[in-house]
Amino acid sequence: MGKGLVTRNEFMYKKILITGGSGFIGSNICLKLLDKGYEVVVLDSLLPQIHGENPFSSPLYLSIKDKVTFFHGSITDKEILQSAIQNVDAIIHFAADTGTGQSMYEIHRYVDVNVGGTALLLDLLVNTKHQVKKLIVASSRSIYGEGKYFSEIYGEVYPSHRKDEDMQKGDFGVHYKDDKSLKLLPTSEDSKIHPSSVYGITKQNQEQMVMTVCPTIGIVPVAFRYQNVYGPGQSLSNPYTGILSIFSTQIRNLKPINIFEDGLESRDFVYIDDVVNATILGLEKEEANNRIFNVGSGVATTVNEVVDALIKAYNPKKEIEVTITGNYRLGDIRHNFADLTKIKTLLGFTPTVDFNEGINRFTKWVSGQEIKESKYQESLQEMKAKGLYK
Repeated sequence: MGKGLVTRNEFMYKKILITGGSGFIGSNICLKLLDKGYEVVVLDSLLPQIHGENPFSSPLYLSIKDKVTFFHGSITDKEILQSAIQNVDAIIHFAADTGTGQSMYEIHRYVDVNVGGTALLLDLLVNTKHQVKKLIVASSRSIYGEGKYFSEIYGEVYPSHRKDEDMQKGDFGVHYKDDKSLKLLPTSEDSKIHPSSVYGITKQNQEQMVMTVCPTIGIVPVAFRYQNVYGPGQSLSNPYTGILSIFSTQIRNLKPINIFEDGLESRDFVYIDDVVNATILGLEKEEANNRIFNVGSGVATTVNEVVDALIKAYNPKKEIEVTITGNYRLGDIRHNFADLTKIKTLLGFTPTVDFNEGINRFTKWVSGQEIKESKYQESLQEMKAKGLYK
């Protein structure tokens, strides 16, 4: 048990299963729950893509080792999953393969793990004895696709995926019918769901299954649509997710930075501590029950701004070659940032770490880590071979 021991009377849910609990977000939630006095169970496959070739030596796993009850296995393994859910009061479901680009050519794997694993979890909850009372599912901003815009002609609109032929001409903007002068709006939870990648489709499916099935069996569902989560502890060797990690590894290896499109594409970067706090609010507050929430910073930051901040932190003499290539990946969105009105109103959540402070903390941590070999170019070659990187 951690400090700040609590009793069952203080919290409705005492013993928590975190699937994917050795991952970046999952392990941080583990540690916070332990600190608050919860008992934690973790199920994790320790995927080498995230944890390296010696996953039992990975810092993320070691951070929770011997502090939790640990099940080593896949979310798709019925026997292990059934053992993991025994005697837990709530589940926080993070187990999933992540990577927008990779999902476009490892389709069966992503659907099998993300959709199939969630289906198996729900099937066991429907058909076996357990004491689970709440299930929190990690959804994603990727389900919104290109997000919400305002058109002077049409009002609020939800543009479809950008066209390959437009981007080939260097037109990376988002268009709706004949209007090319759209204003980006924050994406609220009632926005249109139209993912532009297989990963996004699987997250939509996970969320909808949980929110549909759980109420029928007396389990309270909560879904969190996380934006781009970052911070100390995230994988620096996975070339398929997280431009902060990818660019950090490139810069520290003194390798050139190739910026996709025109560098003006943007994302909502939310610091890990804020994500942990939001998720635990969802566990502890009844106001979260049966609801879906965005979790982000509420601020759009461009890729150019990210690169400038990282170079300033690691290599202020700017000895890194930066090229805005005009290359692009099919399935990528142009912009998205979260409307946080709902989570602020109902759960009292407000982000506490802005991008400048978060980058400062992140880069200080990275600077103390071993410089990893960059596998980024290999990942781009994989996508190029599949016709997804242009």
